[in-house]
Amino acid sequence: MIVHLVDGTYEVFRQYYAPRPGHLDSAGIEIGATRGVVQSVFTMLQDGATHVGVATDHVIESFRNDIWPTYKSSAGMDPLLLAQFDWLEDALRALGVAVWPMVDVEADDGLASAAVVAAADPRVDQVIICTPDKDLGQCVGGKVIQLDRRQDKLIDADGVIAKFGVAAESIPDWLALVGDSADGFPGLPGFGAKSAATLLARYGHLEAIPPSAEDWDVTVRGAPKLAATLVSQRADADLFKLLATVRTDAAVGTVDDWEWTGPTEDFPAWCERFGWPRLAKDAATLAAARS
Repeated sequence: MIVHLVDGTYEVFRQYYAPRPGHLDSAGIEIGATRGVVQSVFTMLQDGATHVGVATDHVIESFRNDIWPTYKSSAGMDPLLLAQFDWLEDALRALGVAVWPMVDVEADDGLASAAVVAAADPRVDQVIICTPDKDLGQCVGGKVIQLDRRQDKLIDADGVIAKFGVAAESIPDWLALVGDSADGFPGLPGFGAKSAATLLARYGHLEAIPPSAEDWDVTVRGAPKLAATLVSQRADADLFKLLATVRTDAAVGTVDDWEWTGPTEDFPAWCERFGWPRLAKDAATLAAARS
């Protein structure tokens, strides 16, 4: 059994900013991003996906905003984009797909939680997290891989090392040092991807890095200054690592809850709103073929 876990937030953004015309419903409301994501998820089902879950940021803000004031938020977001999140959740439920709308935590936390549940199920052979988000690289290993659907690129444990220079378990430490502009925290001054990777490839985690550069047994440019920064700004580093570490305790149910068995009676209405009534028939046909 293969489980597919989809980053609904990323997919909404990707569809909303895609270089193509949008789509207005009969009331003149722009709903193209929702239509695009539903089409994309249904294509996955047509291609053979059987157990699918989609995590969304139902509320953009999370507990991380209470920890760091400039963490990503909904401030300045296009209201037409924000409106798509509720519609997407409802439309995917109507399609019959499991949806996890995150409120106190983020979509990444929902995906990570589902990956833990799926990997622990002996019936599951592979867990595919469908997102290019570097945060989710920390979940890769064993049964779990990552898929960038836009580039059609699979990333396994070796792929994480090739991309970041560190093992999956060191991704939160790496992000703590280099920062994450998408999530709104800066990392530590002076640290770049190469210096952070060199240190963490050797020591694994921030806590294991010796405080004095004289004790480092790897060569890092500007080592004395970087070591001093890490000591003087250790509280920030620990905070950034907390921000970058995904939670795995979100309520996502069980693998059996994620099996697609067909659309609900509400799906045809969504397809009419999408201006795509045939999709409802195609979904029903696919479900009947699997029963």
